Amino acid sequence: MSNPFFKNTGPYEVNKLLKLINLEGEKFPESKINDIKDLYSSIDGDITFFHSKKYNDLAKTTKASYCLTNENLKSFLPNTCKPIISDKILLHTAKITKIFYPDSVTDDYDATVNDINMTEHKDKVKFGRNVLIGKNVKIGSNCLIGHNSIIEKNVSIGDNCTIGSNVIIRNSLIKNNVYILDGCVIGKKGFGFFPDKKSNFRYPQVGIVIIEDNAEIGCGSTIDRGSLSNTIIGKNTFLDNQIHIAHNVKIGENCIIAGQVGFAGSSTLGNNVMIGGQAGISGHLKVGNNVQIGGGSGVIKSIPDNTKVMGYPAKDLKNFIRENK
Repeated sequence: MSNPFFKNTGPYEVNKLLKLINLEGEKFPESKINDIKDLYSSIDGDITFFHSKKYNDLAKTTKASYCLTNENLKSFLPNTCKPIISDKILLHTAKITKIFYPDSVTDDYDATVNDINMTEHKDKVKFGRNVLIGKNVKIGSNCLIGHNSIIEKNVSIGDNCTIGSNVIIRNSLIKNNVYILDGCVIGKKGFGFFPDKKSNFRYPQVGIVIIEDNAEIGCGSTIDRGSLSNTIIGKNTFLDNQIHIAHNVKIGENCIIAGQVGFAGSSTLGNNVMIGGQAGISGHLKVGNNVQIGGGSGVIKSIPDNTKVMGYPAKDLKNFIRENK
């Protein structure tokens, strides 16, 4: 599972699982489903989902035993993966995820936290006033935690890390030599739901946040944990202040991102990307390596390697300059 911290309540017999979400159509031979994962991560015994042609290539190679999909997409699946036809693929995926991981839907306050002076970390970490630490927290050597910060349950922090004041971290793996500045919130649930006239169904968020070595996260930034995959900040990547990273976003190595940039969910950035302040990146896009995005730009489609863009919608920089002389 992509999140080592949430308890998996499976396995479930496939037909009984589908009955629990009111999706009773084709009857399958009796077999157990062990977990729910994305197309890429799934293995034999898992169920996955496939809702868009954007993911045709991943669908062709998935190792899942079952896949929630529709009539138009099922032909892309390998013979080893049985299609389960749904007219509400994402909603049914969310309901199955909630069954496997019932604790992943909301983020209540962590009742397990204690004053750091009452934990094993008191003699290993330099810390300010009013620092709270939850259960299942690991902190490496030579780390510093600022005033009023809360390291909630299920966090691993590597060596030589600095955590600023008024920071909250949950469900995260922080590698070595990472700076997280004041006021950041990392590892809380992403903004995932299905709108309904009567109520909104929250999408469970069972991924984690991974921040690789030598990264820096600027003041007031928020990084949501993933839904079925992880949110990842690559090595040597620096984020300026007040940046929002939504669930499942994957940012490569050596990227520089200026203040107030926002990333919608499931976008991917390559290595050596530079983004100017207040740019916005739409969801489910791929930004290639060595890309430069001008400040205030709106990126609404994928960008190939070695490209410079600016404007809304973002376009080739030379064309933008020519049109705005």
